[in-house]
Amino acid sequence: MTNILFWAAAGAIALVVAAILLRALRQNASVDVQAAGFDRQVYRDQLSEIERDLARGVIAPDEATRLRSEVARRLLTADRMEANAVMTRPGPSSPLVMGAVALMIAAGFGGYAYVGQPGYIDLPLAKRIAEAEERRADRLSQTALEAALPPRPPLEAADPAFEALVEQLRAAVAARPDDLQGQMLLARNEANMGNLTAAYTAQERVIALKGIEASVGDLLTQATLMIQAADGQVSPLADVLLQKVMAREPANDTALFFSGISQMQVGRYDIAFRAWKEVMETAPANSPWRAEVQNRIESLAEVAGVRYALPETLVGPDAAAVAAAEDMSPEDRQAMIRTMVEGLSDRLATQGGTAQEWARLIGALGTLGELERARAIWAEALRSFAGSSAETGFINDAAVNAGLTR
Repeated sequence: MTNILFWAAAGAIALVVAAILLRALRQNASVDVQAAGFDRQVYRDQLSEIERDLARGVIAPDEATRLRSEVARRLLTADRMEANAVMTRPGPSSPLVMGAVALMIAAGFGGYAYVGQPGYIDLPLAKRIAEAEERRADRLSQTALEAALPPRPPLEAADPAFEALVEQLRAAVAARPDDLQGQMLLARNEANMGNLTAAYTAQERVIALKGIEASVGDLLTQATLMIQAADGQVSPLADVLLQKVMAREPANDTALFFSGISQMQVGRYDIAFRAWKEVMETAPANSPWRAEVQNRIESLAEVAGVRYALPETLVGPDAAAVAAAEDMSPEDRQAMIRTMVEGLSDRLATQGGTAQEWARLIGALGTLGELERARAIWAEALRSFAGSSAETGFINDAAVNAGLTR
């Protein structure tokens, strides 16, 4: 409704302005023609007056001849001016003027439709940035983000013997909090059991014990564990860790991906787009984030006010297959999906792949109802990415979404 009112008001204003311009042009042409006609009448009167003066003997014949020549010259000039004014007057009958007015209106509407946003209030760039910074300052802490989440669905119970070993490890680390190896083992095993808060707490201790020797991988492990614990939200503490990573590795794909998420949360879609565009341009082919960014970056660019299209090499058969599936019968569509699933399964089994691809396969099998096979693929994917908490967390989330439990 707001858009309809906006365009109606804009159209009415444009028509009023066009009418005023055309009226002004018509009046100018009319004035020029009237002025030329007035001059012609004056010169004709002067010729008549010369003839009367000659008849009365007021002027000599030679003087009368000279005056006639001068007035006749001016009369011819006035005739030419009137003719030109009639032929070239830029009034409403002139196709050139009408075309120019139509082009002006079309350019105004078209330009606004291309770069404008009807329905939005006027919000200067400086104000938008200020509001984004206010949202950044008001972000919830890591603890508050976790507390606001609904209860997580329980994972399948671990082997009792393994749980007993983890319990012993917890007791040992509590007794020796400066044991670096113990803290590293605890962080890894807590993450594998789905205890993400305990995992990033142990990883935080690992970083503290390593000090300046803490690697980029250590920082990323803690950041991703915190983000997973907050259900994908980037807390201020996690954001600080990401900034530390990018200070050391500006093109780190994981840090760039989650930094983009952080910027989206506060409304800085322009900065988020630049981060994700960097992922598309620099991330390795096996990056777990490329597929996610590829699927969402065009929508992000639109929100950020950027004209962006994926390179043609990235717009592949997947999109074409999806479009073709819309015209298929349910049986043919199911068969096509199964063929694609089998192809992906074979490739992952023989060549490996990204965590995103493993997660996609788990989700597809869950959709097809092959839960036991999906569970087997889940276990295989976890073995493939053992030791990488970011990737295993991503795979675990896909499994939970597919309805799997351990």
